[in-house]
Amino acid sequence: MPPNTEEQHQEVATIDSTTPGSEVVPQPEKKATKLLGNDEKTYGDPEQDTEKKAKYPKSVFFIVGNEFCERFSYYGMKAILILYLTNQLRFSDDTSTVIYHVWSMLCYFTPVLGAIIADAWLGRFKTIFYISIIYVLGNTVLSMSAITPMVTDLTLQKVLSFTGLFLIALGTGGIKPCVSAFGGDQFVLPQQERQLSQFFFVFYFSINAGSLLSTFVTPILRDDVSCFGEDCYSLAFGVPAILMLVAVVILLIGYLTRLYKIVPPQGTILKEVSGCIGEALKKKIKSEEKKKHWLDHAKEKYGEDLVADVKVLLKILLLYIPLPFFWALFDQQGSRWTLQATCMDGTIGSWTIKPDQMQVINPLLILILIPVFDRGVYPLLARCNLFKRQLPRMFTGGVLAGVAFVLSGCLELKLEDTYPIEINAGQTHVTYINSLPCDVNITTLGSEHDIFLKPFGSHADYISVSSKNQDFSLEIKYDFENCGNGISYADSYNVTLMEEIAHVVLVTADGNVSTVVNVDPPNDVEKSEEGLSKLRLLYNIDMDAVPLESTVTISGSVKDYTFDFGNLSISGTDFQEVEPDSYEVHIGDQQLGEIEVKIGGVYNFLVQQDLTDPDSNEVYTVTLYQVTPPNSVHMLWLIPQYFILTASEIMFSITGLEFSFTQAPASMKSVLQAAWLLTVSFGNLIVVIIAEAKFFERQVS
Repeated sequence: MPPNTEEQHQEVATIDSTTPGSEVVPQPEKKATKLLGNDEKTYGDPEQDTEKKAKYPKSVFFIVGNEFCERFSYYGMKAILILYLTNQLRFSDDTSTVIYHVWSMLCYFTPVLGAIIADAWLGRFKTIFYISIIYVLGNTVLSMSAITPMVTDLTLQKVLSFTGLFLIALGTGGIKPCVSAFGGDQFVLPQQERQLSQFFFVFYFSINAGSLLSTFVTPILRDDVSCFGEDCYSLAFGVPAILMLVAVVILLIGYLTRLYKIVPPQGTILKEVSGCIGEALKKKIKSEEKKKHWLDHAKEKYGEDLVADVKVLLKILLLYIPLPFFWALFDQQGSRWTLQATCMDGTIGSWTIKPDQMQVINPLLILILIPVFDRGVYPLLARCNLFKRQLPRMFTGGVLAGVAFVLSGCLELKLEDTYPIEINAGQTHVTYINSLPCDVNITTLGSEHDIFLKPFGSHADYISVSSKNQDFSLEIKYDFENCGNGISYADSYNVTLMEEIAHVVLVTADGNVSTVVNVDPPNDVEKSEEGLSKLRLLYNIDMDAVPLESTVTISGSVKDYTFDFGNLSISGTDFQEVEPDSYEVHIGDQQLGEIEVKIGGVYNFLVQQDLTDPDSNEVYTVTLYQVTPPNSVHMLWLIPQYFILTASEIMFSITGLEFSFTQAPASMKSVLQAAWLLTVSFGNLIVVIIAEAKFFERQVS
């Protein structure tokens, strides 16, 4: 049976005499909502189809514009946050994930404070305005913290960054429960109930339009603009700060033009609610009188209206219990899914997708699928009597979120083949490179077999160690008479290997005598967090034969990089992050050869003078060695899981947003909106607990 909208939306007129530009605002009487009577809202009911037409409130355009700019600011900053934590503030992946989700948890916990302030003291408009100023301040502090010439100390940079993030959490959380409810206040119910439903779609559309633009633009500002010789996080954070300031200006214009319907604060009734529940429990325990509902014991003291509202509130909160598990999955788009994207190939022709840009798929699909669901999917399913109610939609959305993460797990299994080697406790990893001009046989104490290497060949092996630093003896054999110009070798060579370190042992020659060099620094097997390649130079160069202060330069189509020689003639440089590209290798004006590095790969390249003729100083060889495989799985394989999660979001989050507003008792709309957002906070808490407890060694788990 369709709901009796006339009975359930009787209104009384009140006047906000304290706020300039306010109008007569209808206020619903304290009556049980639809949910209480087991008559949840049904889409397409006859009463809703024949509702009286009312003029669409112009004020909502300012509210939607404000939301667009605020969401641009929030999601633009959030898109690059995980990379800022790992690359700029130097936290590990796990620690960055924990910080990211603790901050997200705070962003969705502070709505409780915003709701109480709005309901008890300031009202929704003033709460949004004042807290938005804190929001702008937080964005400004975060942007300034990323200016490395101004903030040279890493500890100070972390303090400023966390201060900015805390203020942003207060700002975005403080206004979250108020903006959508403030928009809902602009409508007259029940005459505009359908328009209210459409407003929530438009409101969500503006959220994702802002998110779409910001998650595309801010990664470009971060990566393609260079500030102080590194990624430009200060600009990437600064643009969202400007957009937040624009959001405040838009909100203020709507106020100055006297378009808003401003509902005065109704007073928070949390004290009355807790008192009502306590009174009912106390009387239920002490009294032998049977009541239809245990809360009815409090009617005598708190009245029938409040008891009816509390019944509704508890029913809704009961339905909220499984929601954190949805948000625990959904919010990992910005953390684990972004880190997953750093291990994938984003090359499309001459353009490369940045890992943090993949988050743009969600708002893009939202913008496409919202009208598809609103005008196509839901009406079609309604003809089959499916998903006409809110709760089935939300349940299905939760199931789809689980399916999206099953796909993510399958993708992770494929990605594991391209991940860096793992070196466990009690192990070391050695890559042998033979740069001699002859075949070499290597015998190592601790290795299970001899190693045979062709000229410029390589071999990687794990070796067990019993201490942090352990000396090993290597025996090298080859036909020295046919090795270059008669390169001699010793009976054995000693190298010191360290536990859980990836070593490079270079078998080469210094003049006419063979030598074994344990290259310092050792290999860096980890992939670039920014989806680039990592490269370093190994060299065997007669330093007297090259010009003073010479460097090895690699020239690509995008950028050139230089590698400086150290004080030793046989050694290696530090790793640099370079653009995936084909490069020409030069010493001065002399081109030595070409190398190609692919996205996500880690490489050594060896530059060595000709060992077959010690007197030849002009002949060089260039050889590339792979340390960690490049990203071979394309980033577009993330689209299926994003598509399913987006469909899940539409069915779950949009419906839940409307559900929270329409089912809330009049005096607790902001509080119940905050309770909805609080489930997001608990969802992030679940992620933090799992990440910190390290229940799973593998991400696929």
